[in-house]
Amino acid sequence: MRRRSRKCVRGLIPTKAIDLSKAHSVGDIVRQMSSSSFGARSVGEAADILYEMARDKDCFVVLTVSGAMTVAKMGLILCDMIDNGLVNAVVSTGAVITHGFIEATGKIHFKADPNVADEELYRAGYDRVYDTLESERNFDDIALVIEGVLNGIDRGKTLSSVFINETLGKHLSDNVKGRNILKSAYLKGVPVYVPAFTDSELGLDVGVFNRRARARGERPFSFDPFLDLEHFTEIIAGQKRLGIFTVGGGVPRNWAQQVCPYLDIISNRLKAGMPVKKYLYGVRICHEPAHLGGLSGCTYQEGISWGKFTPASDGGRWSEVYADATIAWPLIVKAVLERMKRG
Repeated sequence: MRRRSRKCVRGLIPTKAIDLSKAHSVGDIVRQMSSSSFGARSVGEAADILYEMARDKDCFVVLTVSGAMTVAKMGLILCDMIDNGLVNAVVSTGAVITHGFIEATGKIHFKADPNVADEELYRAGYDRVYDTLESERNFDDIALVIEGVLNGIDRGKTLSSVFINETLGKHLSDNVKGRNILKSAYLKGVPVYVPAFTDSELGLDVGVFNRRARARGERPFSFDPFLDLEHFTEIIAGQKRLGIFTVGGGVPRNWAQQVCPYLDIISNRLKAGMPVKKYLYGVRICHEPAHLGGLSGCTYQEGISWGKFTPASDGGRWSEVYADATIAWPLIVKAVLERMKRG
C-alpha cells in the first residue's frame, strides 16, 4: 500500500457542522455558515466581509444593483443598507429605481399566474417580469408625478441621473410616508447613479417630457452622463479605502469599478497626479459563471488585472456568492444588522 508523506499544509482551517440547536437568529445561522462548505460558506463569508466594511469607518462602500430587485420586493433591504450606514453610494439600473419609485407612490405588483398567456396580459395592460406582474397604469401614474417634479426645475439646468434621483428623493421625503429607496438616499445624503439612464421607464419619461416641451415651443432639458462620471470620480478620489457590494452585475457593477482605472488613466495621460484607488473589500451576489463570457460573471480576481481590486496578498478581501440574490441578499444583510446591534 502506498503511503503519502504527511507534511504540514499552510492555512488549514477546520470546517464545522451547522448546529441549529445553537442558532437563535438569522445572524447565528449565517455566522455558522462561514465555517461550512459550498454556497453556505460564501454566504457566511460575505456577511463577515460586509460587517468588516461596516466597522471600517474609513471605508466608503458602493452598492451596485441590477436585475428586477424592486419588482422582486427587495427594495426595503436596499433601504436597510442605506438607513443603517452600510453603503455610501448606490449605482443602479434605471429599472430598479423606476419600480422602487412605483412602490414608493403606493402602487403594487402582483404574482403572475402561469396559466395566463402573455398575449392576454398584454391586452389587459400588464407587463410580466418573470413571475411578477406590473400594471401599465403604474407607469402612467408615476409619469405624471415625474412631470410635476421636472416642471419645478429650471430648464437651464443640465440634468444628470444623480441630480434627478436626488430631486425625486426630496419629493418623496416631502410628500410620501413610509420608507423607499430614493427617500432613504436623500435623507442620508447617499448619491444614487443610473449610468444607463435612458434604458428605463424613468429615462423615457424625461424623453417624453422633452418632446412635449419642444411641441409647445419650450426649452427641453439637456442631459449629460459625464456629470455623473465626474461627480462619482471626485467622491471616490477623496476616500481612504473602498468597498463594493454587488447584486447582479451588468452596467452598474462595471461603471462603479471602472472609476479605479479611470483615475489611473487621468493621472498617466493628463499628468494630473490623481490618487491610485482600488477596492479593498468586495461582495458579489450573482449566479452567472465566468465561462459564459458575460460581464456579470467576471470574477474579482480578473478585476485585479485591470487595477480595480486589491490583491489578497495585499489585504484584499472578497466573497463571490453564486446564488439567487433574492435568497442570499436578505440573509447577509439581516445577519450583519444583528451583528452590528450586538456590537
